[in-house]
Amino acid sequence: MSAPARRQQVAYAKARGLSERRACALMLVARSALHYESKLTVRDAPVLAAMSILSAQHPRYGYRRIQIFLERQGHPMSADRAWRLWRLAGLQVPRKRPRRRVSVRRPRPRPATAARHVWAYDFVFDACANGQQLKCLTVIDEYTRECLAIDVAGSIRSGRVIEVLSKLVSVHGAPRYLRSDNGPEFVSRAILKWAADSGMEMALSDPGKPWQNGADESFNGKFRDECLSLEWFRTRTEATVVIEQWRRHYNTVRPHSSLAYLTPDEFKQLYCSTDATEAILQD
Repeated sequence: MSAPARRQQVAYAKARGLSERRACALMLVARSALHYESKLTVRDAPVLAAMSILSAQHPRYGYRRIQIFLERQGHPMSADRAWRLWRLAGLQVPRKRPRRRVSVRRPRPRPATAARHVWAYDFVFDACANGQQLKCLTVIDEYTRECLAIDVAGSIRSGRVIEVLSKLVSVHGAPRYLRSDNGPEFVSRAILKWAADSGMEMALSDPGKPWQNGADESFNGKFRDECLSLEWFRTRTEATVVIEQWRRHYNTVRPHSSLAYLTPDEFKQLYCSTDATEAILQD
C-alpha cells in the first residue's frame, strides 16, 4: 500500500473514533509523516495545467507527443515524469478495439530512401452537416512524411488529380515513383500518359492489398482520427479551410513518431539534402 493510501486509512480510522496515535500505530504510519506535503505537488501544478490544455487542444495525442509540446514551452522532463503526470491527470487516450486479423505473408513495397523518391496518394471520404459530400485527395512524400496536399471537393476525377499533381511538381519537382491503389482515377490513360511524359513511374498496389500503399493509408488514418472525426463541417468551404489548417499543423507542429518525434518540416530541413535527392532520382 502506498504512503498516501495509508494516510487515507489513518484519516478514516480517526473519523471512526480512534485517536491519531492509535490509528498511526495500526496502519504503521509515522506521525511525523502524517502531515507531510510533497513538494512535487507544487512543482507539478503548472505542468499539469499546461498538459491539460494541450490535451484538450489535441485530444488524440498521447503523452509522448504532449511531452514534446511541453518541452517546447520550457518544461523539460523525462519520459517517466511525463507518464506519471499523464496518469495523474487522467488523460489517457481511449484505445481502439483491435480487430482480429489472419496472419499472412505480405509483400513489402519498395521503401523510399530520399525526399521526392516516392509520392503516395489516395482518397478519403466524409460529409458535411448540410449533406454535401467530401472527397479528399491526399498526397504525401513517403520519406519525409510531409503532406504535400489535401484537395477537397465533392467529386475528383482523373483530370483534377493531374491538375493537383502538376501543381506539386511545379513547386517541389517530380518524384521518381507515384504510388497508389488501382482506383479508376489513378489508372486512367490520362494519368498514366501524364506520368510517363513527366518521367515518373507508377507503383500500383495489388487489388485488395492496401498495405502495399501503407504510408498513405497510415496518414489517412491519422487525418481521419485527428481532423475529420473531431471537426463538424457546416459547408464544403469551411471544410477546405479547416483541413488546410490541419495539414499545415501536421507538417510544422505535430511530432511524428517515425521521425524521432521531429515534424516532417524539421526532418526535411535536417536530413534531406538536395544532392542525395537528385542522386536517387537519377538512379
